[in-house]
Amino acid sequence: MPPSANTLPPPAPNTPQWEPGNLANPHAVADKAQRVNRMFSAIARSYDLNNHLHSLWIDQHWRRVAVKTADIKPTDIVADVACGTGDLSLAFAKARPGRVIGLDFCHPMLQGATHKAQRGGSNRPPVGFYEGDALRLPLRDKSVDVVSIAFGIRNVADWGRAIDEFYRVLRPGGRLIILEFSLPRNALLRAMYNFYFWKVIPLSATLISGDKTGAYRYLPRSVDTFISPTQMQARMEQAGFKDVSAAALTLGICYCYRGVLAHG
Repeated sequence: MPPSANTLPPPAPNTPQWEPGNLANPHAVADKAQRVNRMFSAIARSYDLNNHLHSLWIDQHWRRVAVKTADIKPTDIVADVACGTGDLSLAFAKARPGRVIGLDFCHPMLQGATHKAQRGGSNRPPVGFYEGDALRLPLRDKSVDVVSIAFGIRNVADWGRAIDEFYRVLRPGGRLIILEFSLPRNALLRAMYNFYFWKVIPLSATLISGDKTGAYRYLPRSVDTFISPTQMQARMEQAGFKDVSAAALTLGICYCYRGVLAHG
């Protein structure tokens, strides 16, 4: 397993990463992974505050839904990919699986997750946080029972290949759980949501974080230009997952996807 988050180097400088020239479709940018890494390094310290504040704390509810959807068993090993500051990893730990592994390729986010776990005490199964890329997970074939990724799949350079990688590390009967933003279908709700997403959040979140990378301009654009729930389900089925489902949460602002790796 890679080194612990406690040994990771300091964050990258807070410098511009997302500007008009590369925001037309951020998913098509050749060095997207490096830009995403530098972006999250810059906003890691204020990440939790901005997440909770701008979702009105509903993001915590979405994570609880993800844990419930995973149907955790006491012997399960959970790999939470793109774990960020560890909120979903720690939510899984409360369900008392056998082990939770949090993986992320952004060092400062992992440091935040490690400190959060240490503050939480030891009255739960251990959670280990490690460096790991969603496209090259440091896990053996068929070695975990649950793979989760919350609001991270759209940040991966090749999201479809990441789903194949999740399939590789899951055991027969294993579950893939994906939380990701979407756009409400109702026209009025979508207009209100877009105003909040495009006008309010970029201004207030940037003020709170002191961000210069353009992270909160990237956020709405990365959602607008990402795939539809139907496309996500189709790609999960293409990878080999069965019983694929997509549950709309909070009027379609977020979706919780689930797929199962068939036995035998």
